[in-house]
Amino acid sequence: MDKKTVMQEAILNGLYSQDYPGHNLLTPQLVTNQADGTIWQTLQDELQHCQHFTWAVAFITTDMLVPLKALLADLADRGVSGTLLTGDYLGFNSPRVFAELMKIPNLDVKIVDQQGFHAKGYVFDHGDYQTAVIGSANFTRAALLQNTEWALRVSSRQDASLTKQLSARLADLVRTSYPLTADWLAKYKAAWRPLPTVRQAPRTAAAPITPNQMQRPALLALQQLRASGAHRGLVVSATGTGKTYLGAFAVKDSHPRRFLYVVHREQIAKKSLASFRRVIGGPASDYGLLTGNRHDWDAKYLFATVQTLAQPGTLAKLAPETFDYILVDEAHRAAAPSYQRLFDHFQPQFWLGMTATPERMDKQDVYALFDYHLAYEVRLKAALDAGMLAPFHYVGVQDYEQDGELITETTGLRYLVSDQRVKYVLEQMDYYGYCGDQPRGLIFCSRQEEARELASKFSAAGHPAVALTNEDSPRRRQQAVEQLEAGKLEYIVTVDLFNEGVDIPSLNQVIMLRNTQSAVVFTQQLGRGLRKFPGKDYVTILDFIGNYQNNFLIPLALNQDTSRQVDRARQEVQLPPTIGVSTISFRRVAAERILQSLAAVKLDSLRELRTAYQDLHQRLGRSPLLLDFYRYGEVSPLVFAENGRLANYGQFLAKMGEPVQLSDHENAVLSFVTKELVNGKRPHELVLLKLLLASAGHRCSQEELIAALRNRGAYVSPAVLQSVDDILSLSFFAVKAGKQTRRDQYGGAPLVVHDGLVDYQLAPELVAALKANPQFSTLLTDAVDTGLALSRDYDASHQFTLYQQYDRKDVCRLLNWPLDVSAPMYGYRVGDQECPIFITYRKEDGQRRNAIYDNQLENGRSLRWYTRSPRHRSSPEVQRLLATNKDGRPRVQIHLFVKRSDAVGKQFYYLGPATIQPGSVQEERLGAKQKAAVGMNLELVRPLSVRLRRLLFEEN
Repeated sequence: MDKKTVMQEAILNGLYSQDYPGHNLLTPQLVTNQADGTIWQTLQDELQHCQHFTWAVAFITTDMLVPLKALLADLADRGVSGTLLTGDYLGFNSPRVFAELMKIPNLDVKIVDQQGFHAKGYVFDHGDYQTAVIGSANFTRAALLQNTEWALRVSSRQDASLTKQLSARLADLVRTSYPLTADWLAKYKAAWRPLPTVRQAPRTAAAPITPNQMQRPALLALQQLRASGAHRGLVVSATGTGKTYLGAFAVKDSHPRRFLYVVHREQIAKKSLASFRRVIGGPASDYGLLTGNRHDWDAKYLFATVQTLAQPGTLAKLAPETFDYILVDEAHRAAAPSYQRLFDHFQPQFWLGMTATPERMDKQDVYALFDYHLAYEVRLKAALDAGMLAPFHYVGVQDYEQDGELITETTGLRYLVSDQRVKYVLEQMDYYGYCGDQPRGLIFCSRQEEARELASKFSAAGHPAVALTNEDSPRRRQQAVEQLEAGKLEYIVTVDLFNEGVDIPSLNQVIMLRNTQSAVVFTQQLGRGLRKFPGKDYVTILDFIGNYQNNFLIPLALNQDTSRQVDRARQEVQLPPTIGVSTISFRRVAAERILQSLAAVKLDSLRELRTAYQDLHQRLGRSPLLLDFYRYGEVSPLVFAENGRLANYGQFLAKMGEPVQLSDHENAVLSFVTKELVNGKRPHELVLLKLLLASAGHRCSQEELIAALRNRGAYVSPAVLQSVDDILSLSFFAVKAGKQTRRDQYGGAPLVVHDGLVDYQLAPELVAALKANPQFSTLLTDAVDTGLALSRDYDASHQFTLYQQYDRKDVCRLLNWPLDVSAPMYGYRVGDQECPIFITYRKEDGQRRNAIYDNQLENGRSLRWYTRSPRHRSSPEVQRLLATNKDGRPRVQIHLFVKRSDAVGKQFYYLGPATIQPGSVQEERLGAKQKAAVGMNLELVRPLSVRLRRLLFEEN
């Protein structure tokens, strides 16, 4: 189909009738901000494919310029540039916006000299056609990521009327505009006045402080915990989410006779005292300090530093029952000997621990100190999604490189502090900028000598900076913080010193000039800048990414991804998500370095799984089950299920030193459920097993099964019910797998007995095992429950869920075939009614004989595909593929599955049903031996989504 016809049918699909073929790039579409995509993502996609762009946008805010700069910097490397037409209407655009726009070398900014310029249009030139996104959205963070905005994306050929109209209007704007210059900006800045904003009335002394959206459920959880008889509890809450006020509300609710607050720094103790008094009230004499300088022994609410409190002389003056409520702030420190002396001495009615980061690098068990009672948890991502923290704009840029020499873990100090690297770092910091009139930045580097030299060179370059290390006194550290907040310093350069316990709300830049050794530390450092502050709309996070082995930790930390799934981590680099209104951007070279690191690491190694297991064991105070990993997100249960070195989770527990005793039969049953069913891609077998395990007689009727399936919204048919029988009787696996069948590998005996005339019932040998071995019963029930939980990610009303991943074995089962024929299937198998086709887009051996999309996806939905060779049009399987019913519909339904390359594993994305394009079928000669094959164009019934197109078919 030629391009003109494709465009015509795409337009007819969008504006006339869905009966015409659509096109994911060309069909007119309404673009909005929803869970599956934002207006910004649409603009990103157009930018990455256009030859030039022209935007006419009235209102712009600096909060979207950071991710725009990252994208345009990569476009500049490809020679792509654009024009931005904007103006000074209503004085909305601040002088800072224009100053930041002038930093972008491949953006020609023009000021429109027209009264009431209020346009919101984004036009992209693709050569023989253009795409326009026009609607209500200005170039602001709220409009492009969050607000209810409508925009129409429409494409038109160069000779189309709409194209001519847009070109004429843009030309008119250009004629009445003038370039943005430093002189114009100086005059604008002198005359500009900020727009009046609606401000909340200041809180009066009498106005009560009420719990926020995080604090309300946390308080309820603490009340329930204490009501259950617990004497200790832990709250995990991201920095900046109101942790101190939460503690005050909790203490107020408990009405203690005397209360003790413990922390490691006097400054924090003083601030907390003031916050508690604002919440609880009462005379000043009720509140006191116990520090090196103050000893208010008789205060009802006593705020103490651990250094003073843990001294033997101090403890001798305070009886164990002195306080009935003790709160330990920064509770991740509570494993230290000084804190342990407090736990050994005091006997309150309740201990409350509060921390933003319970995970400790020294592996001390913080959860155990609070009896594994995790009362409530709000991590960084949830707090950002809820708008409780200042949003961030993260940019991963490549670190300095000269003559092919890359920064690594062993790079010498001389190179790290060279004038050229310092110049490069300062240029990047200036280009990406910050929110506010002056930078207030925290820079993390790798060595103390590096910190001191960088601070010196930054200062010499006109950016006042100071280095702080663990050799500096607390007083000097505090002085540096005060100077930074006062604007006397621009940067503090440190070496992991300010990961925690430092409150600098005005920070507007966090610069990472070191290797990421730990996801925990990365999150701590990123979080330093996220506390809200008047006038701070966002914080810029600039990460200089060298050639480090641990680069793979970056996407995991940013997205709080502990799944250990390499493909998911790869997607988070190639298509970074937004978190609330925070954005993540990777420059192309930086992304390549992270992907190289991912390719070299085994995230599912036994060592990694052991670490995750131990961490969750600490958190729960017991051996975690598979379902615990699903609930708490330490590792996806799929990592255990799909690990080729583990037959089942019981085997993993044994490797961890747990006393697991399973017979050969029990191991085989557990391995079958783990390897075949836990992935949850079809819930039917799991629903039946759940019914049978829960039934006193381990039996149920077919009517009960059908009712349970329909209750889950699962489809039911005679074919799928027969398939369930084939799976659970193991007859589906009666195919050779080496010297024995896979049925034999799973023990050979059926799990469920059902001949179609009587009820389903568990096999007698399985029933006996469940009664004889409680461990086995627990592990089998856990595997079934985990599979049912994971099945929620799939649409059970259909065989396959669009854009989910399946391997060949999954497809054989979900097509209700009686045998697993995945091994000899290779690229496709023509069944009586359905034909799955599996395509690897990039063949590792360079023989791209399989169907190949055009990288540009010119038609958006079709591809050329070839049968095996030798095949002819007269071959039986080809004839079955081409056969149609009397109504013209194909007799065999084609299901299309695609993966990017063999490197991503065995899983293919389901792209939906496809049809054979009429007139496209012909015999061709392929390869060096010129063997005959039949080629045809497969057309997706549903146009490919932007995300899957970029993930599977484009260079990222």
